[in-house]
Amino acid sequence: MDAPTARRPRTLSVERVRERRLRSHRLSAPAPTIAAAAEHMLATQAQEFWGGRWAIAQRTRGAPSVSDVDAAFGRGEIVRSWTMRGTIHIIPARELAWVLSITGERQRRQAAAVHRNEGLDDAEVAKAERAVRAALGGGNRLTRKEMFEVLESAGVSTAKQRGYHTLVALSIRSIICQGPVVPRDGGPTREQHWVLLEEWAPDQVWPDDPLAEFFFRFIASHGPAGARDFAWWTGLPLGLSREAAERATDRLVVVADEPEPQYVAAGSAPRRVPSAPSVVALPPFEEYYLSYVDRTVPCAPEFLKKIGPAMNGIVHPIIVVDGEVVGRWTHSIAVSRHADDPIPELFVPDAAPDAEIAAALERYKVFITN
Repeated sequence: MDAPTARRPRTLSVERVRERRLRSHRLSAPAPTIAAAAEHMLATQAQEFWGGRWAIAQRTRGAPSVSDVDAAFGRGEIVRSWTMRGTIHIIPARELAWVLSITGERQRRQAAAVHRNEGLDDAEVAKAERAVRAALGGGNRLTRKEMFEVLESAGVSTAKQRGYHTLVALSIRSIICQGPVVPRDGGPTREQHWVLLEEWAPDQVWPDDPLAEFFFRFIASHGPAGARDFAWWTGLPLGLSREAAERATDRLVVVADEPEPQYVAAGSAPRRVPSAPSVVALPPFEEYYLSYVDRTVPCAPEFLKKIGPAMNGIVHPIIVVDGEVVGRWTHSIAVSRHADDPIPELFVPDAAPDAEIAAALERYKVFITN
């Protein structure tokens, strides 16, 4: 008998990966509502508040404005918190607790050295929690400045970065989150009110297997992707990430196995909308670019340093044509400048017609000025 023929590893072309990821990310297959887009993505990076809101709007039909996204915060559909890697994300309000049940302890360990330097031990965090619960209880909401005043009144110092780290510590313990936006005259708001999670979003949902659900939701919104990508995105150990993949296999399909199993969600992929533009201007810390170990799929290696992450952690807004990063752009949301035209910087000359680049940036300008 002939010796068995070794099976050739399955791979996907870069073009195929880009096309499928654009659909997974809802960039070519937008969701019907802001809440649905946020639910599909599960967690959308939002260190820059305007950028996180634009990321959700780009994934929603009907060109919602920044005011529309802010209204979703006001309705309690979405919140912002430190969901993983010590990084702040937009997340459906009712799903925050189960995500933090997986990532919270690891985030606490990662912050331990900073907390020691700040003198922020368990007793101090407990004191802060008591003060914050008393101030926010009964449906109250406070600005950051007001939260600091509450902490200072309770004897919890907010000097230098201590106030910030105290709020993060309470957030990753599922005690508080950032909910309704704080109004700002003359431009888009930069701030949200702090609320008690248990009062603002009391209807928390809990999957039967949170770890499996975590991996499935990542793949559904980011696939094709693998366990290493999930480990980077969540900040979880690779071994635990591979376990998560194993526990979710009945809801996944392997579409390639080089350099490791690459998954998409089982069933039909989000259907591409024919009117979806092929040129998009995406925000800083964009999930389509940042959420993978290998970022050369969406971006040529020679341009990676131009996008980031840079030494200061910044990841620039990007211009994407048919799934490929071809440039970056800048814009200010200062009250006096938020209506200025965004400024493109193309890495690839003639990557798209000037009119299409201008249209992509104009969509953002309409979003941020409405």
